[in-house]
Amino acid sequence: MSLIQHAQAPYRLGLTGGIGSGKSTVAKRLQQRGATLIDADQISRSLTAAGGAALPAIATAFGPDLIDAQGALDRGRMRELVFADPEARQRLERILHPLIAEQTQHLQQQALSQGGKLVVHDIPLLVESGRWRPELDGVLVVDCRESTQIERVMARNGLSQAAVQSILAAQAKRAQRLAAADWVLYNDEGVTIESLNASTDQIATWFGL
Repeated sequence: MSLIQHAQAPYRLGLTGGIGSGKSTVAKRLQQRGATLIDADQISRSLTAAGGAALPAIATAFGPDLIDAQGALDRGRMRELVFADPEARQRLERILHPLIAEQTQHLQQQALSQGGKLVVHDIPLLVESGRWRPELDGVLVVDCRESTQIERVMARNGLSQAAVQSILAAQAKRAQRLAAADWVLYNDEGVTIESLNASTDQIATWFGL
């Protein structure tokens, strides 16, 4: 509690979890309770949509073939490329990360000017990127077993087990996320949406929401 009470306002909470963990459900619940939600993936998508600020640099770095007929990033081709080539992933991150950071800072300042108490940074690859932790006051991890992640994503997205496992292989291991956590919300077998929301509400209450 002392960490929360004495942190600057707004408190900058990093929210992360592996695919299928329930992270997005927790993020939406905190937003409903009054937190400012900053979604790193959403910012990235806006930067790479048609007319997005990142597109000229992406076309220069990767070639015009990575831009689709609508003038947006061809996400499927880029996903294949960065999964197969770590150097390509690093090149893409060098383009996107400064732009994401700039937009994030702008949204944080908005929250500060509006008297917000909690800014939630929804960052799927918080642990993997290695760059976010110094910019946050604390980290909340939504946790479940890998087998549960596989079951949920197969059911939700219609992907094969092998496809889901390849996604998991590109993400941090469960132990790495837990090691980076200040708080953990367990969302596995036996946890209902009602109990997950109740636990999330308790966290919101800690921050005065």
